Amino acid sequence: MEHNSFLRFLFLTLALGLTLLLFTWLTFPHAPPSAAELLHCATNSPWCTSKNRFQTHQPNLLNNHHPNPTRRRSHEHDAPRHPLDPLTVREISRVRTVLSSHALFRASPYSLHSVELEEPEKSLVLGWRKGDPLPPRKASVVARARGASHVLTVDLTTDEVTVRRTGTHSGYPTMTMEDMTTATVAPLSSAEFNRTVVTRGVDLTDLACLPISLGWYGEAEEGRRLIKVQCYSMKDTVNFYMRPIEGLTVLVDLDTQKVVEISDKGRTIPIPKASNTDYRYSKIAEHNRVMNILNPISIEQPKGPSFVVEDEHLVKWANWEFHLKPDARAGVIISRAKVRDPDTGELRDVMYKGLASELFVPYMDPTDAWYFKTYMDAGEYGFGLQAMPLDPLNDCPRNAYYMDGVFAAADGTPYVRSNMICVFESYAGDIGWRHAESPITGMEVKEVRPKVTLVVRMVASVANYDYIVDWEFQTDGLIRIKVGLSGILMVKGTQYENTNQVPNQDNLYGTLLSENVIGVIHDHYITFYLDMDVDGSDNSFAKVHLQREKTSQGESPRRSYLKATKNVAKTEKDAQIKLKLYDPSEFHVFNPTKKTRVGNPVGYKVVPGGTAASLLDHDDPPQRRGAFTNNQIWVTPYNRSEQWAGGLFVYQSQGEDTLAVWSERDRPIENKDIVLWYTLGFHHVPCQEDYPIMPTVSSSFDLKPVNFFESNPILRIPPNVEKDLPVCRPAASA
Repeated sequence: MEHNSFLRFLFLTLALGLTLLLFTWLTFPHAPPSAAELLHCATNSPWCTSKNRFQTHQPNLLNNHHPNPTRRRSHEHDAPRHPLDPLTVREISRVRTVLSSHALFRASPYSLHSVELEEPEKSLVLGWRKGDPLPPRKASVVARARGASHVLTVDLTTDEVTVRRTGTHSGYPTMTMEDMTTATVAPLSSAEFNRTVVTRGVDLTDLACLPISLGWYGEAEEGRRLIKVQCYSMKDTVNFYMRPIEGLTVLVDLDTQKVVEISDKGRTIPIPKASNTDYRYSKIAEHNRVMNILNPISIEQPKGPSFVVEDEHLVKWANWEFHLKPDARAGVIISRAKVRDPDTGELRDVMYKGLASELFVPYMDPTDAWYFKTYMDAGEYGFGLQAMPLDPLNDCPRNAYYMDGVFAAADGTPYVRSNMICVFESYAGDIGWRHAESPITGMEVKEVRPKVTLVVRMVASVANYDYIVDWEFQTDGLIRIKVGLSGILMVKGTQYENTNQVPNQDNLYGTLLSENVIGVIHDHYITFYLDMDVDGSDNSFAKVHLQREKTSQGESPRRSYLKATKNVAKTEKDAQIKLKLYDPSEFHVFNPTKKTRVGNPVGYKVVPGGTAASLLDHDDPPQRRGAFTNNQIWVTPYNRSEQWAGGLFVYQSQGEDTLAVWSERDRPIENKDIVLWYTLGFHHVPCQEDYPIMPTVSSSFDLKPVNFFESNPILRIPPNVEKDLPVCRPAASA
């Protein structure tokens, strides 16, 4: 009898292990393959083809560099053509070869957590022109070996390896996909865990588990890389997030993959039902619940798109030009953004580099299974590593250009993330500018121009949440950075099925969304790094304060008016800004040495949209780590080592290497090469409309020219005329 029980347990454990591996692949279909899979490429492997393991679903180039996303493209022979081009497949392979023979890695297991281009000095990039030799190509590598983290530079010309010191900061590098995958299987080694799952009414073969970063809450968590694993039931739904095994948390050592501790404080909480949780169209159609309320819509471009992508990464559209590349941590990096002056024809510098530096997502439930859920999605998981292949016609419209990412697996082997970024022109019926004269003037004047924009889009699916990040360029010189939130809520199981069962004193920490399901209140903060170079690198930052002035006795029938006072920030602390609705200001980055013909300094201003500010106590451990969200705007002097707002090593960090710490040095920033940081925030109190999957909610901010041009830069753009547009006839008259 005992022998049969053991065999059954062994069978279930093996089956669960295979199920979890399959689940991880489904949940993270972009995850890198194992080294063995890459080295022994099979025809039926999702990572390779019979011809070439680097072929992916990349469109071929048609019609002026605009691709058909159903075609595949090889990256094996890619070569860099610009100083900022990302590392190629061959370069990543070379890094792997060089490091495999280095003394630090030769005699011990190791993992590579980041292999990225080490960008040349800014002065070299600014001085480079097409046709010039490229500056020496180098790779920046973050690795774990011999129980420690290392930052190295690999010179791809000489094969020289330089080990760089990074100080004594706490924390660990971004997790590898292998870290996350193996962590979800680790609990299976514990008989106690398996018994607990079965006792909770979940078949082991229906188990789905997630790796959850645990933040930092004291000395007990120091000295080793740890992760917490929580699990769900996949039975009868693909939306397992709605079926949590509430209160069951497993603490795992990431390096040894051993279970450290099991906490089970939810034994009385039922697993929520699977009914009405599946969001797939095929399942909705099965039950005849499809809502056909719209006719198909598409934007047609009879002459083709107006943009081109040259040398794989240089985007040229209308009056804009910029370098674009995928990044494993930031997702998308926009560099050398320039706009053409309509009067001089000159390409003028606007921004040297822009990226999403960090995402901070704290949940507002202090109980045992929830208090640690305070994610740093870029520094802990890799925002770009979580980018999903985009879906043509749904994620991106027709005539979109798709760009792949090339990254390194933990063993250094290159792999391709297909269709990671799309670039497309957008027209939503918006107006660029207009004016019509009233009939009382006797003038028959009506002038209108349509607004067409260029969008660079990436979507990161960080487990349950989907983040849609758009960089939108407008012909009037404005750049709009927009973030959309969609996907699935992280929910909490509860014994309650209706709000009338909840005692007045019981804090749900969220909203009851369905029977036994609570959507927990949480925040999202996305901090952007914006190295502004407005007509050159040496810029200043000014707060243009709007304040009420009272008129003097007898001066005017008016009693008050608004006055704008410009205050130029001398040091970093002068530029730490908390937005205030009733104490408004404009925020200008300007070049004090470049003036318009009437004497105004040329500049750009940050125009905030809807945002949110953190309300957590500054001494709360999560907020100490996320202190870069204490202000909505920061300005720092340019420093190559200060790019990640949460620090280089975010995982289990204590918050001593963040934007907030750097800025406390209060360095001079007037007429310097400066970096602007802006935090876009969302408070999310879940509601039933967010269940079982969320409609997208978005917010944005703008970088808008202010006295940059001599006049309206799109004054001379022609209007639309009927003969230039395709002839479309409705299927039936209304």
